[in-house]
Amino acid sequence: MVAQKKSKSSKFLTVPTRPVPVDRDRSVAGLLEKMEGAGFGAKQLAEAHRIWLDMLDDNTTIYLCGSGNLIPAGMRRLLAYVIKNRFVDVLIMSGTVLFHDIHETLGRNHFQGHASMSDEELEASDVLRVGDTLANAEEYHEADEWIGSVINQLELTRSYAVREFLHLLGRELAEIAHEDGLLTAAFKSRVPVFCPDILSSEFAVGIARARFEKKIQFSFDTAQDTLEVMQIANRTRNSGVITLGSSHSQKMVDVTEVSSYITRTNPRGHKYAVNITTDSVPLEIRTPSYGGTHTQVFGRLLRGATTAFVPADPSIALPMLITALSQTAAKYMKGRKRPSFSFSGKDLGIDIP
Repeated sequence: MVAQKKSKSSKFLTVPTRPVPVDRDRSVAGLLEKMEGAGFGAKQLAEAHRIWLDMLDDNTTIYLCGSGNLIPAGMRRLLAYVIKNRFVDVLIMSGTVLFHDIHETLGRNHFQGHASMSDEELEASDVLRVGDTLANAEEYHEADEWIGSVINQLELTRSYAVREFLHLLGRELAEIAHEDGLLTAAFKSRVPVFCPDILSSEFAVGIARARFEKKIQFSFDTAQDTLEVMQIANRTRNSGVITLGSSHSQKMVDVTEVSSYITRTNPRGHKYAVNITTDSVPLEIRTPSYGGTHTQVFGRLLRGATTAFVPADPSIALPMLITALSQTAAKYMKGRKRPSFSFSGKDLGIDIP
């Protein structure tokens, strides 16, 4: 038999893609394992699952960043699950996500909409359209009022870090909630929550209403939030970032690189990064090794970092990803040395083993 001559491309063309088989395996983790042999979004979603497990196994400080309509899309229980089980360590969420979370944790709902519903008809019925979901406008106003009622209980002679304020909201919600959301799960699990855009989101309405109606003078100390995120980054040995929605939701993590000169430290960069988004990102930017611009998507990375860019709506990818983690993560959690945080007054205590 004549030996096949190796071509110039043979050193690259070594692992063929494998079509995803149809079988009766009901395990979502098993399905993702099969998808590892595919390409494009299928492979990247499978890689995201594997990377999340690697982060848990590697005693990594895991940032979960999120924006958009995750809660109306039905992701609240899934996200609360990963927080309560400490599959993540630090939350950086948009004000939109957190306001919707408060709305649902107060016992309210979002509802499915339909394209045939006219905006004029919805407006006349005091119904708000949130993507392809709906909400009762009056119930949103009740969430605004509830936020103001919490502010009214605070010591108003000083300013509050946004992280501290969100921790206090989680504490108050936990006393009345019938089911956990992000803020209550974070409060119970002692996970800090940061919100870089709180004043440009629905959240700001409740704060403004308290000022307008009750003349409550309340202010934020945003520099404290930046300092706390810097301190977490400085003390972290390995870090990983999981971004849901727009890549802009991780910018608060990225700023630790810019601000590292203040503490005279060298930013390490993330050892792991997962981005699940519908943002239109060229292949050469989102795929490491094909170009040096992938940091635009993932932030600063360590040399040899493991990444996955999943070009999908998080409401499609998260149910598969988190369900798979519920089937596979337990053995990785047994020996995990995770960061611990203490919440006493305005200061955040940080202990990273």
